[in-house]
Amino acid sequence: MTSSAAARPLVTIQPLEGDMSTDGSNTIPLPDVLKASIRPDIVTFVHSQMSKNSRQPYAVSRKAGHQTSAESWGTGRAVSRIPRVPGGGTHRAGQGAFGNMCRGGRMFAPTRIWRRWHRRINVNQKRFAVVSALAASAVPSLVLARGHKIEEVPEIPLVVNDSAEGVEKTSAAIKVLKQIGAFADVEKAKKSHSIRPGKGKMRNRRYISRKGPLVVYGTEGTKIVKAFRNIPGVEVANVERLNLLKLAPGGHLGRFIVWTKSAFEKLDSVYGSFERASEKKKGYVLPRSKMVNADLSRIINSDEVQSVVRPIKKDAKRAPLKKNPLKNLNTMLRLNPYAKTARRMALLSEAERVKAKKDKLGKKRTSVSKEEAAAIKAAGKAWYKTMVSDSDYTEFDNFSKWLGVSQ
Repeated sequence: MTSSAAARPLVTIQPLEGDMSTDGSNTIPLPDVLKASIRPDIVTFVHSQMSKNSRQPYAVSRKAGHQTSAESWGTGRAVSRIPRVPGGGTHRAGQGAFGNMCRGGRMFAPTRIWRRWHRRINVNQKRFAVVSALAASAVPSLVLARGHKIEEVPEIPLVVNDSAEGVEKTSAAIKVLKQIGAFADVEKAKKSHSIRPGKGKMRNRRYISRKGPLVVYGTEGTKIVKAFRNIPGVEVANVERLNLLKLAPGGHLGRFIVWTKSAFEKLDSVYGSFERASEKKKGYVLPRSKMVNADLSRIINSDEVQSVVRPIKKDAKRAPLKKNPLKNLNTMLRLNPYAKTARRMALLSEAERVKAKKDKLGKKRTSVSKEEAAAIKAAGKAWYKTMVSDSDYTEFDNFSKWLGVSQ
């Protein structure tokens, strides 16, 4: 015990009033199970699978929605071809039946009792989830984050003397919780007792309340169960039969656990350590973390690692980026030096073309003086007279024949 305590953290055993124990040791080494890796993903998965194993099969009646002699009216009556209830004189007559879209019809894909209700879970996976939940219960920040009131608790994990297992009355159990500062969490659970919203009120689960502390004992047949079972929010469990549904209610890590000394001492024999297999679970060894130190940057930058790693390559040669000569002028000039002259000539010719077009349009858009307009009009009249005189043919017959005019 002394050698193991030197290498492992110590947990203080909280004394109780009227404690008659005479052993001088008031500390106990922390079990390895409380230092295991915490895996919320495994805990959530195992919890959801375990919670399905308490379900009862349910199904609708095989006859539901089909207890009528409805038949379709067929086509030609300006109504859909859904089966309709026969008869008359009531609202029900002529209504659609059987279909899942009809009032009073069957549901789509009616539920069956042979649905796969229960789930099988790997034993090692269940054990990993329980170990993770136990390790999370030893972290005060996770216990606080879950909502437990542990401000007055002297230490986490909280271990009390074995005299707590001799408590027989509920009044004495409340006194024990007050002595160790855990009664504030019980009052929180008691105040949260309220009526459930929704239809669960009609299904034998009318009231809901928050979870309080979980008391774990180690001696079989002790009366601590009857003493604590009537306190709101408080649950009791044997250290050899820890249940994930109690250790992580709702799949959330960080349950506030009150250990007795005997239960805390049995954790090493029940779950073993990182090097030694468990005595109660055949061949089971605690899952070891991939990294003992999670500070990866500190590991990489340490002298031990940096002294053996390969030095940085400063003269690394990279393949040059190939550029498209049709889009990059410098690349084109390296391939064709005449491309610069051709590009310049093309730009100059384009500029000349634009200038010539602009001058031509400018000439057309300039205003004409009255003298120039009169000269243009006179020239037009002279040209018209010349055209009329040139069109006088001497051979009228040939001209009319050519025009296609018949006399």
